[in-house]
Amino acid sequence: MKFAIAVFSPAHAPSSRRALRFAEAVLAGGHEIARLFFYQDGVHSASSNVIVPQDEQDIAGQWRTFVENNRLDAVVCIAAALRRGVLDEAEASRYQRPAVNLQQPWELSGLGQLHEAAQNADRLVCFGGD
Repeated sequence: MKFAIAVFSPAHAPSSRRALRFAEAVLAGGHEIARLFFYQDGVHSASSNVIVPQDEQDIAGQWRTFVENNRLDAVVCIAAALRRGVLDEAEASRYQRPAVNLQQPWELSGLGQLHEAAQNADRLVCFGGD
């Protein structure tokens, strides 16, 4: 089965951790992840500037490792990212901002990527949000 997974909550939220564990289980079960899509506060999971207290799990770091190790398509909504100050090199330059905090393996793109993933997957599973 092919899954598209959308994450709407930041890395420190329990739903982001559940999404990560679900994604791990999907692959462990022999299924496929068509795309991971980070939207709303979920874009913070892709920020390289997230600092986690020593007594907490680094879910953002775990997301990065998971995406890299499994060579997954991980898309961050560009509108949500810009609103929250999550910028790749191109957007930082475009808006004349001094910091870049979105790097590989993440890719900025629009909501059309979520729609496409939902069309190409057997199931769209969403975690978090309002």
